Amino acid sequence: MSFQAYLDNVRTKTGQSADDLRAQATQKGLADDAGLAPGVKAGAVIDWLKADYGLGHGHAMSVVAFIKGKRS
Repeated sequence: MSFQAYLDNVRTKTGQSADDLRAQATQKGLADDAGLAPGVKAGAVIDWLKADYGLGHGHAMSVVAFIKGKRS
């Protein structure tokens, strides 16, 4: 499955785009303009996405990758 397909599935499952989720992560202090906020590990973002949106590990990791700057 392509990276974009993961992000498309995340949108289908959550109703939120990757940009929306990045903005929420920033509001929660998990991310900043450079990627993950200082001291924040990917696991914290994954735990949040699993708890609040019911995402599986792979889909949550695609959002982490997007937050870190991967775009394709």
